[in-house]
Amino acid sequence: MTTSRLVLMVILTLALLAATLAVEAQPPGAKAARIGYLSAQSASGGQANDEAFRQGLRDLGYVEGRNLTVEYRWADNNYERLPGLAKELIALGVDLIVSVGGPTAARAAKAATTSIPIVFVSGSAVEAGIVSSLARPGGNLTGFDVLAEELDVKRLELLKDMLPKVTQVAVLWNPGTAEDEVRHHRLDGAARAVGVKLRFLTARNPRELDGALAALGRERAEALLVSADPLFGAETGRIIKWTTGAPLPTIHFSRIFPQGGGLASYGVDVEAIYRRAAGYVDRILKGARPGDLPVEQPTKFELVINLKTAKALGLTIPPSVLVRADQVIE
Repeated sequence: MTTSRLVLMVILTLALLAATLAVEAQPPGAKAARIGYLSAQSASGGQANDEAFRQGLRDLGYVEGRNLTVEYRWADNNYERLPGLAKELIALGVDLIVSVGGPTAARAAKAATTSIPIVFVSGSAVEAGIVSSLARPGGNLTGFDVLAEELDVKRLELLKDMLPKVTQVAVLWNPGTAEDEVRHHRLDGAARAVGVKLRFLTARNPRELDGALAALGRERAEALLVSADPLFGAETGRIIKWTTGAPLPTIHFSRIFPQGGGLASYGVDVEAIYRRAAGYVDRILKGARPGDLPVEQPTKFELVINLKTAKALGLTIPPSVLVRADQVIE
């Protein structure tokens, strides 16, 4: 090998090594971002949504352990733990908090700090007092309102469309906050409009869920509406087992329910919202003020029906409902 070729090879090797290091290394003086992730759910219960958020971050160039540290705190559906977990994150000196799993988690983060930016994924953003305005939330909060409570009304209407003769509907819910009174009032009004009577069954934690489901027989419910709540999202498997074994026609808020053998669901693509939340995190870390970023609401909703389950329940779904379905499982 000639000297000139050897020199050229050395130069090319050094150039390649420099390029690789430039990609992997952070800019001089750059500080890895450190964010807190406060979830009302458990690590396993919200796994799909949590991974969607992490994928959103990766798509934007954030890699945990390289230019990002995420401090995870899960309340395991015990909402009383949320204030303490939020304070733990503040004590760690995080640059930003992501709050997911409903209004209680968002309020816990809000109560813990007025200076650290917060990006939330929740329902009832205004009613729950998380922000005063969707367009200009102000302060240190912004995020995504998933319309959880508003869509319960739509689910009741769809349930009646699927089962025109139904007159007694049970509602599985997790009360305890001010916005729950609003949800109760809305559902009662919707029930009167479609000619059904509601029976509210309370489950505030996984231990109470079996008791609430067992009460379905005593209440002589003809159908069940599972209201939007992180607890019921995490316990979808148990709800499917109960309702298909009863058997009882049920509408849920997550497509995971009919995909797992339940009858139907109507709601938003929550995983897509979690991916979008990563975009807000990125913008704030780059200098945007959370109060200037509008709280986003979903514009696309999906109806999923499991026809196999409908047949097992002895139901015939009206064609007028089937044509509206975004997914029909056969």
